[in-house]
Amino acid sequence: MMRPVYRLMFALACMLVMPLSAAEPVRTNHAEADLHAYRVHAVPGESIPLALRLLPEPGWHTYWRNPGDSGLPTTLDWDAPEGITFSDIQWPRPETFRLANIVNYGYGQETLHIVDMQVPADWPAGTPITLSASANWLICSDICVPESATLSLTVPTATTEARTDPAWAGAFERAYAAIPEEADWPSRIEHRDGTIHLQVQLPESLSVGSFTVFPVAQEVVNHSRAQRVLRMGNTLWLEQAEHPYYEQLPARTQWVIVGADGAGDDRAWRITAERGAVPEAPKAAVSAASGAYNAPASAEAEPLSRPAAGAQSLLLVLAAAFVGGLILNLMPCVFPVLAIKALGVMNAAGETRGHQRAHGLVYTAGVVVSCLVAAGLLLALRATGEALGWGFQLQSPVFVGALAYLFFAFGLSLSGVFTVGTRIMGLGQSFTERQGLGGSFATGVLAVVVASPCTAPFMGGALGFAVTQPPAVALAIFAALGLGLASPFLLMGFLPQLARVLPRPGPWMEHFKQAMAFPLYLSVVWLLWVLARQAGSQALLLVMIGMVLVAFAAWLWHRQHLLLRALRVAALLAAAALLAAPGMRAPASVSAEADQGQVWSPERVAELRSEGKTVFVNFTADWCITCLANERTTLSSQPVQAALAGDDVQYLKADWTRSDPRITRALAAFGRNGVPLYVVYRPGAEPEVLPQLLTVDRVLRALNGTPDA
Repeated sequence: MMRPVYRLMFALACMLVMPLSAAEPVRTNHAEADLHAYRVHAVPGESIPLALRLLPEPGWHTYWRNPGDSGLPTTLDWDAPEGITFSDIQWPRPETFRLANIVNYGYGQETLHIVDMQVPADWPAGTPITLSASANWLICSDICVPESATLSLTVPTATTEARTDPAWAGAFERAYAAIPEEADWPSRIEHRDGTIHLQVQLPESLSVGSFTVFPVAQEVVNHSRAQRVLRMGNTLWLEQAEHPYYEQLPARTQWVIVGADGAGDDRAWRITAERGAVPEAPKAAVSAASGAYNAPASAEAEPLSRPAAGAQSLLLVLAAAFVGGLILNLMPCVFPVLAIKALGVMNAAGETRGHQRAHGLVYTAGVVVSCLVAAGLLLALRATGEALGWGFQLQSPVFVGALAYLFFAFGLSLSGVFTVGTRIMGLGQSFTERQGLGGSFATGVLAVVVASPCTAPFMGGALGFAVTQPPAVALAIFAALGLGLASPFLLMGFLPQLARVLPRPGPWMEHFKQAMAFPLYLSVVWLLWVLARQAGSQALLLVMIGMVLVAFAAWLWHRQHLLLRALRVAALLAAAALLAAPGMRAPASVSAEADQGQVWSPERVAELRSEGKTVFVNFTADWCITCLANERTTLSSQPVQAALAGDDVQYLKADWTRSDPRITRALAAFGRNGVPLYVVYRPGAEPEVLPQLLTVDRVLRALNGTPDA
């Protein structure tokens, strides 16, 4: 057995040659992680603070114990010798991160997650403790990435009193200062009328300018809704909307209160609130109270068009989606397909009322089902971290090329080159009822496909709200949009007197059918122009060759010779193969404006605003008909151009023709999920969102800061 003197000498040697042994920091894709000890050695029978240090990359953040609307807290799984135990993580006060309507709590800077390691009293002094920890964290920026690391640390032991490790003492002390103090302040909490009410009695000596309150429990308050925090005397009130999945208020809830004194010396306290009656916060004193209205710390301004929660607001959003879908019928995007549907209605004029109703219902089903499928796809991609919006498929050159083929084929069919279009669209009278209903359903599907590049008035805010909501709410909003789009033809099926205003069927309809091919050809021209802007002249050449092959296949359509039929199939396959050619890929970078100073970026907006300039931002895309109409009329008018050319005004263009996650996030921040979006930033004022259909007078008033009449 080692004598005491030798044991002491061995311990001193350990302290000299091996003060603390830790592996090099582990670098993951977006963070740096390692383990550290507060003291140079551990003492048997006592505890020693250890810490997981996480350093995210700039622009990235990890999560607090309550991550907020989404996210996961950091975890540690220890592998240590028998008898060694560890406390839970002692969480520093968090900061708030906001993306669109999502609010999270976490850490964007270097953070020490402190735990206490308890060393058993019978641990042999002088024997080092070798530890291993599996650390897991979620790190997020515009996307979220789960990361992990296996970390190691060797802690020497000795019976002498341990001094702090000078290399890490400062970091530990700062971390301890950020850990909320346990405060025994009388506190009550109540759930009333969809709102959480918290009342806290503060000590008389507490001198703090403003407060932010963080719930430790995840599903009590709606984190994305602003807090109303009011202090009067020694009483602090918090009012915040309930969590969307709120079930029942626990008997006790914990809260972290962060107080700011305006000099950057924040303090934090942890309180426990008992369930009980909370009186209404005094309204009359709100304007005079210190910290009368606090958004979460570090939060951006709430999106201007974000609807409030609740059944009444949901009904308003559903109504907006319905009206937006109804207005889509008037948008140029949808006109070619509606012209085809109008032909179907005229041909069905002689059918029984039951058949007419069936066509209206099936067409409506095609529209609504397609909207629900689109909503499901958006929600599924949102769950994987993709940033997509309404009309996102028009950002794919392959999809644009395929749609050009489809419209071109429909045009050839209407022009009489071949007659398969009647079977697809339900235009013929000689087909069975099943085929006709199938054509009505297909027309509804096509109406949604071509309507997606358009964002009608009332529709943008509804869709932006939809993709931030739980799946059931989002699907209901998209279904309301589909009902609005389908409602004219659905109404015509149930009110035959409306169809009487249409001309009677006759030979003139063949001429009308052929005339309706030309809107489709114009749509093809528009799609080719979009394609050229997206992927360049090589992609345009490939699709135009493919259209020649489609036309060749249409010319061979009624020729039944086996060789000609094989040639027809080969032409269609070759046209499809051209869509997969390398030349159909969009370049990695988005083409800039001729004037590089007009290219939008969040940094450019911040720079111009810091210079005191008024900034007009045009969120647009080449495949957005409404955007192009506004640009060709209002934005290109002489008065608007003169205003935008002023020394104190800067025009910026955010081009969403190709997928750009930053633009998608910027749209979401204003409660939108599609273009157009027009935002005016005036010095010293909140951003102003303009209507989707612009007028010269409205733009000039926004630039000049003149109130609406």
